[in-house]
Amino acid sequence: MALDDPHARPCEPPGTGGPRTAPAGDDDAFPFAGDEVLPCGRLLSRVWEQACDAPPGVDPHTVSCPYCREAVEGLATAKTAARALRAEDTSGLHALADRVMAVVRAEVRLGRLLPLADPGRDLRIAENTAAKVLRRAADTVPGARAATCRLVPEGPGTGVRVAMTLAAALDRPLPERVRQVRRSVLHSAGQELGLAVTVVDVTVVDVLEPEPPPAHGLPAGGGAW
Repeated sequence: MALDDPHARPCEPPGTGGPRTAPAGDDDAFPFAGDEVLPCGRLLSRVWEQACDAPPGVDPHTVSCPYCREAVEGLATAKTAARALRAEDTSGLHALADRVMAVVRAEVRLGRLLPLADPGRDLRIAENTAAKVLRRAADTVPGARAATCRLVPEGPGTGVRVAMTLAAALDRPLPERVRQVRRSVLHSAGQELGLAVTVVDVTVVDVLEPEPPPAHGLPAGGGAW
């Protein structure tokens, strides 16, 4: 008996000269296209329904009929395989969801991906990584300390806009110090990172106290013994 072909031609029950056809109103009418008539005369779908709804041993025919028993055993095997597949898929989906969420959390920590000035290779760098480098470049200017640094892609190309806040000392003219910070950031972005920075917006948000000069007669960092 072929159970794996839903469109198999119905088998001929014993004592008939051709395939069984169900009359209108018959309780054994085919419930769906491609249903199969077992050699004993019962519909395969009815045997499966009865096996699912009634406890084993209730129907004497099913107990004594080898064709119905074979159909019920095939149904049990299929149900066991389906349960195992569902369990396997569920664990697989959980593992996949965990991997996706790990990637999402990592991307949130790293910030957006910014294009480098090499459109032919489609190279990118994480915003947080680039911001650390540019803040360090700003800190190399005496009397300046970077506070925040945001990088935003500008236009359809590889241009990037930098917005930085910093604290600056007032021992020198502020515009001059801001220009130094801007030059240092542009140089670092181009030479160290390969970013095509178009604009560096610098906002001074705090005053940085200038470092006191070393005491006369003592080397820098020295002390009295």
